[in-house]
Amino acid sequence: MQKLPALSGRETARVFERLGWEIARQRGSHIILVKKGHGVTLSVPDHKEIAKGTLRKLVNLAGITVEEFLDAMR
Repeated sequence: MQKLPALSGRETARVFERLGWEIARQRGSHIILVKKGHGVTLSVPDHKEIAKGTLRKLVNLAGITVEEFLDAMR
């Protein structure tokens, strides 16, 4: 199992944008991401650092692997 890096909410949202997700809106302290044809909405906390478990849950909800997420970071 690959290790996830420490990322901020905005950095995380940028990686998901590279994977085809779009920022729908900023709601309080969360960035809401949607993807056409995907029934799930991602709610990324707009924090300086996202907890590893939260990031892993977002990756799973997006229907991708940790490796795919890390590849999109590069």
